Order: sequence, then structure tokens, then C-alpha cells
Amino acid sequence: MSVERWVFGYGSLMWRPGFAYVERQSATLHGRRRAFCIYSVHHRGTYERPGLVLGLAPGGAVRGAAYRVAEKDWGEVYAYLREREQPTETYVESSANVRLADGRRVETLVFLSDTHHPQWAGALSLERQAELIAGATGLSGKNVDYLRDLVGHLRAEGVHDAVMAKLLGLVEAREREAD
Repeated sequence: MSVERWVFGYGSLMWRPGFAYVERQSATLHGRRRAFCIYSVHHRGTYERPGLVLGLAPGGAVRGAAYRVAEKDWGEVYAYLREREQPTETYVESSANVRLADGRRVETLVFLSDTHHPQWAGALSLERQAELIAGATGLSGKNVDYLRDLVGHLRAEGVHDAVMAKLLGLVEAREREAD
């Protein structure tokens, strides 16, 4: 009997998983919340001008996407995820139970924020988050584009995240002022 392998995504993995999967479902993880709580010095910023990326901070609940991966693809998918999610080791690889949209509960691979890592930003005010995101750019592009993608894709999934929408408004206002 093969083991079911699932991956939980709460940020860009929701709209750009980048790996083969056999099933995708909306899913909710309890006990963690989506937050811009990690300084980005690779994908969305630099050491000289850090940006912010998402992490799963303690508390609350988060709706994301769960992907079931075929056993034959697991090795390749796992290697890809480690390379993508761990360029500076800011996450702790873990397993977590999530509730799928169809009611099933499954165990997933999830990357949790490492609150002891030097890139852990913690609970920043929305104004400070906007200051860091506005104007930051890394190997994967502008930090604000990551935030726009997040808000747009959450809306497409039927999730209205008032905090992320407000943050986007603050960042866009800063960028208009800078022009």
C-alpha cells in the first residue's frame, strides 16, 4: 500500500506550485496564520535592501491549497520544494494536518516559519511591512508583485483577506508617492 503524500501551500505555491500533482484542493490549517513575517534577502529583496515574504506565524488559521503528489514523483517534488523554499533555511520543514474542502483530513508537508532564524521579522506593523515591501526587489522580482499575486489569487479562491488587501493599499500608496 502506498502512502499518500500531500503538500500544503499558503503563498505562491497556491498559484504556482511548479511540480506535478494528481489532486489539488482548498485546505485549512489551524494553529497558524499567513503573515509577512520573514525578511527576504533572496527572492524578493537583498541583504542591502530586504523585502518581506510570507510565513506561517503561530496562531489563527489559514486557508491555502493542498496538493496530492504521486508516490513515483515524490522524490523529485520533495527535492524541488527544498530548493525553492529553503534558499536561506528560513523555514522549518514539518508535517501538519489540514482539512480539505471536501471534508477529509490529511497530513501534509508544510514549511513553517523558523522564529529563531535571523530573517524572522516577527509581528511588524502594517506600516512597517509596507515600508519594507515597497521598492524591494530580489531574484524573483518586485516584492509588491508577490503581494499583488497573493491578494489576487486569494480573491480568485474566494478568500477575502482584509489584512493583506489593506497592506497592498498601503504599499501601492507608497509606490505612487515614490514616482
